[in-house]
Amino acid sequence: MGPREVPGVLLVGTPATTVHGTCNRSGRAGDGSVLVVETLGPDLYDAIVTSTAVICARGGRTGHMQSLCRSRGIPVLRVAPEDLPDIDGEVTIRIDRHSVVLGTADTLATLPEPPAVTPDDLDSVCVVIAGATDIQSTNAITPRVEQVDTYFIREEFVCLSAGLSPLDALRSGEAEAERYGTAIAAELCTMVKELLPGQRLVMRLLDLRSDDAARITTGVEVADEPNPELGMHGARWLVEEPFYPHAFRALRTHVTERLGQDATLLSFAVPFINDPDEFLRLRRHLALPDDTPLSVFVETPAAVHHTGEFCAAGASEIFVGTKDLIQFYLAADRGNHLVASAYQTRHPAVLAGLRFAVESGLETGTPVHVFALGADLGHYREHLPTGHFMMCTAELQALAHNSHP
Repeated sequence: MGPREVPGVLLVGTPATTVHGTCNRSGRAGDGSVLVVETLGPDLYDAIVTSTAVICARGGRTGHMQSLCRSRGIPVLRVAPEDLPDIDGEVTIRIDRHSVVLGTADTLATLPEPPAVTPDDLDSVCVVIAGATDIQSTNAITPRVEQVDTYFIREEFVCLSAGLSPLDALRSGEAEAERYGTAIAAELCTMVKELLPGQRLVMRLLDLRSDDAARITTGVEVADEPNPELGMHGARWLVEEPFYPHAFRALRTHVTERLGQDATLLSFAVPFINDPDEFLRLRRHLALPDDTPLSVFVETPAAVHHTGEFCAAGASEIFVGTKDLIQFYLAADRGNHLVASAYQTRHPAVLAGLRFAVESGLETGTPVHVFALGADLGHYREHLPTGHFMMCTAELQALAHNSHP
């Protein structure tokens, strides 16, 4: 009898056929190991980014930590919960078979499939990153992908890479909030210095759900919400947080002092927002001058149908976050594998919403960037009137490699 093979569902893939390693069940960093956990969360950030692969028992393709893995090219395989206890020791993840072999397995060489779309088919690419190393690896692609003109990072990922606990800082008074803002700015300055001419960086402002916040917060109480996904986070939280403006002012001051004229290469996007009233309230709360650009991250159906109004209210550009948008359009939790079949990235309602957002931007002359998983990029390019897309670092690398093997 050969080694046991456990079937699973590939949540995040890579061009490699197999990945071999030793299981790491500690939840702590383990260079080159295969992280084995029940579910992924921000408290596992260090363990995730130092892993060669991840095996879990819960979650969907587009969770926040799955997105981190997609950015870093770390494959993620979900297995049945009853199989997880058996996965230990040396394992081989068969990416080509969506399974894990307990022990070693033969490595089979495969040729990449011809891409449905190439970088040359796109007008511009906004690369979703998790840190400065992602900018370095993207700019090192040979031949260079000239369409990459923007990098996009979530403030939460900046926090995790810098070891910051945002709620602990923001709930500890003005001085700690300012120190937090300065620490975020230092990380952003490092990223800006990696940009090539013609490139820029956009940071999506803090959007920390209460369940994720509870896993990385130690000094203050975090509200226990019955449905954190639809709770106090994003724009609705930012306008209520008294010390966030102090952090944001300190951030912008430090960036200006460190970068000088290059500070204009950094801009910001508002997360989880519904309408222009929230947008204008947040601008006032942050005390932003009228000439300071602020973009909108559209990820709710309400925001989609207010795209034109966001543009009229002064949004400098629109970023469409399809991962959350799809789950809200289809009432299918993107982190719940039990409803994975209902989470359809090409559903007619989803495509209609995306088309509406893009066309609203075209009518007002406001750039609109649509996030697409690698598997959907060709379909979206064909069915949406735009060539401006967002994608993760590793998926862009695979697209470029397959286009120039």
